Amino acid sequence: MMKKKLKLPHTFVLLFIILALIAAATWLVPGGKYDTHLVNGKQLINPDSFHYIASNPQGLVALMKAPIKGFVEAAQIIGFVLIVGGAFAVLQKTEAIDAMIKSLAKAHASSAFIQKALIPVFITLFSIGGATFGMNEEAIPFILIFVPLALALGYDTVVGVSIPFLGSQVGFSAAFLNPFNVGIAQGIAGVPVFSGWGYRLIVWVIATTVTIAFMMWYAARVKRDPTLSPTYALDLEKRKDLPAGGVADFHGMTARHKLVLWIFAGSLAVMVFGVVHYEWYIDEIAALFLSMAIVIGLVGKLDSTQIVEGFMQGARDLVGTALVIALARGTLVLARDAHIIDTMLHALMPLVQSAHPVFAAWKMFGIQTVINFFIHSGSGQAALTMPIMAPLADLVGVTRQTAILAFQFGEFTTPMIPTSGITVGVLALARIPWITWAKWMIPLQLIYAVLALALLVPPCLMNWQ
Repeated sequence: MMKKKLKLPHTFVLLFIILALIAAATWLVPGGKYDTHLVNGKQLINPDSFHYIASNPQGLVALMKAPIKGFVEAAQIIGFVLIVGGAFAVLQKTEAIDAMIKSLAKAHASSAFIQKALIPVFITLFSIGGATFGMNEEAIPFILIFVPLALALGYDTVVGVSIPFLGSQVGFSAAFLNPFNVGIAQGIAGVPVFSGWGYRLIVWVIATTVTIAFMMWYAARVKRDPTLSPTYALDLEKRKDLPAGGVADFHGMTARHKLVLWIFAGSLAVMVFGVVHYEWYIDEIAALFLSMAIVIGLVGKLDSTQIVEGFMQGARDLVGTALVIALARGTLVLARDAHIIDTMLHALMPLVQSAHPVFAAWKMFGIQTVINFFIHSGSGQAALTMPIMAPLADLVGVTRQTAILAFQFGEFTTPMIPTSGITVGVLALARIPWITWAKWMIPLQLIYAVLALALLVPPCLMNWQ
């Protein structure tokens, strides 16, 4: 008798199970709270102020309300995803992306340099974005470009997702000049902002190189045997939507295609400039992409009806993504409304005590990894944990610079955890089930963990200040 193949639940089901487990935990974990005080316009936690408060267990009604509350609280990023999806649909209607994909595919087939350089160059660029101006949500739009490009070049959806997503995430986690995690954490910890960048630069180079090496190995393996891809069956369907016809009879992009792509590239440059110099966030970036859609539609010779219909279709395709993001955010809503986040943080603090600074730093990394499951904002985590971790580091013989690095490394798990709105949003956009992605990520996640533990040793031994 043949064993029945195990069918894993849908991402929606998995997230709802997590919601239910957190709701159950709110009946067991007591409520707690840290007092906060205002420092330089920011509400910071007083590490000596923890006290228990009345808990607020979340029952069935709260559980069922969590998705809509999550939708409301994540409305900004949900709106961003819908607008970006609509903008890219307009871009795709101009057929400029199709022409670019055919051009790169043709060059890829004939140029050994492009074959070898494509993945390293783009991963490095996205990693620089994460390491310098905190590229995070900004990587989402690129999924719609790199997935079809990867498929056209004989790779799979995993490669297409990994180039922008893992590239930006590894840069963010191993950042050397990121104002949203390094800058804020150092400011809170009383360390000169962006000090210690030399060692962080070494860390970034190592982490990015490891990611590139892993992806080059995987991409070559999948290209040799596409059936080894975890998304093989899904990619067979996606390839049906690629530009019709091969590249042999492709004679190059038209002037209109090139102008559309230059406008798109210019929009991305403006986005980077705005983020770096004017602290743009989701609202401004969404407005930029909406403006880009209108300009590109007109330059691409689309009439107003085609622009609107294309935009609506692109947004419509991402409704499932919006719901996934809402469910992911709902997990944080339940824990926060039950007043158990500070309690869990307080319970973790004594675990840092150790006989040797290296072990203490490793424990800090473990704690930050756990916290990252619930709170994915670099600045949010810094504001929550560094007022406690910084003085705690002094007590256990770990420098504050090392404690900040351990805090950064905690975000190495972001590309895998199902409570991250960015992660599940990217996967929904690429139409990869979370469980499929998670199974693929396990080896790389283990590599990141070992890398983080190893890179925390030198700062402890050299008393890194």
